[in-house]
Amino acid sequence: MLTKGDEYPIHQTPEPIAYSGTDRNFYDRYFFNGYNWDGSVFFGCGLGVYPHLNVMDANFAVVVDGVQHNIHASRVLHMERLDTKVGPIAVEVIEPLQALRITVDSAEHDFKADITFRGRARALEEPRFTYRQGPRIFMDYTRMTQNGSYEGWIEVKGRRIEVKKDQFVGTRDRSWGIRPVGASDPQPVAPPPQPQFYWIWSPLNFENAITLYHINADAKGDAWNTAAVLCPTGDGEEEKMDRCWSDISFQSGSRHAKAAELHFQRHDGSRIDIKLTPKWNFYMTGLGYGNPDWNHGGYKGELVVDYDCFKTADIDTCVPPYLHIQAFVEAEMKDGDKPVQKGAGILEQLIIGPHAPSGFKDLLDMAP
Repeated sequence: MLTKGDEYPIHQTPEPIAYSGTDRNFYDRYFFNGYNWDGSVFFGCGLGVYPHLNVMDANFAVVVDGVQHNIHASRVLHMERLDTKVGPIAVEVIEPLQALRITVDSAEHDFKADITFRGRARALEEPRFTYRQGPRIFMDYTRMTQNGSYEGWIEVKGRRIEVKKDQFVGTRDRSWGIRPVGASDPQPVAPPPQPQFYWIWSPLNFENAITLYHINADAKGDAWNTAAVLCPTGDGEEEKMDRCWSDISFQSGSRHAKAAELHFQRHDGSRIDIKLTPKWNFYMTGLGYGNPDWNHGGYKGELVVDYDCFKTADIDTCVPPYLHIQAFVEAEMKDGDKPVQKGAGILEQLIIGPHAPSGFKDLLDMAP
């Protein structure tokens, strides 16, 4: 089947663009988060394409006055991957690797937005994520991450938020490859592994620089994928660190951070140390992550749109679907003898199963 994408020189296999290899779990995804420097407004957006499931879905969420508003949409893809619009939510590439536009237009749910992302630093390629469970590929994907500023507006339930480029920053990413999407596999790998996933991802914005840190680790705490980068704003070259690690203390009765420190070591042995202070949580369930009703790639029909909301202060549990979060954090970066730089960003956390350095031993035991 020929589609619009076949007109462009973007093929990766001998097949038409509609066919993405042979793995039914192939996906292609946009993700955005944005916030003002004090964190009083936070929004997120995701749009996913699942070529072998023939589904496209999208979510937009905004937290304002302590309430997280979430709009969800899913439709049949009809094998056309370049129509990146799902009901009221659309993502448009204005300038590759630099500018993208998000629009939401749902009069039914009193929810509208028109915001444009522009990179304030270059797009960064993270190390390829490849993870097996026994003989089976569980994840195999690449992610491109970029910090930027936002401009535009959001209207939700009669409240209009002006998004001004000198006040709103954030991060967007593009990831593509293989990870579990749609319906679960009816026959897991034998013998079934103990559920375990330790994931920390922290893009931060400072006045004249950005940093990016992530770690995936096994139950012993050994990292199977980790990296850290310091990058100046503008078109400056990123500096990849030789080593990186994090120290996290957890809130009692939870798996969410009370405080965190990131440590980067250069090849010459010099260090960057960043202190993070979490202020409040954005719940990724609003963007479909771990959401039992709006799981990524789930088939819901030709087109289905829905809305929900909740007060973030009322969420007092750290179990699904509220385990996966992006905590808004204040950041203080110390780079050698240079003055301390203050910034803001997020500390994304998803910790399932044992992780010895954190003291977790079972599926969802909590910090003492």
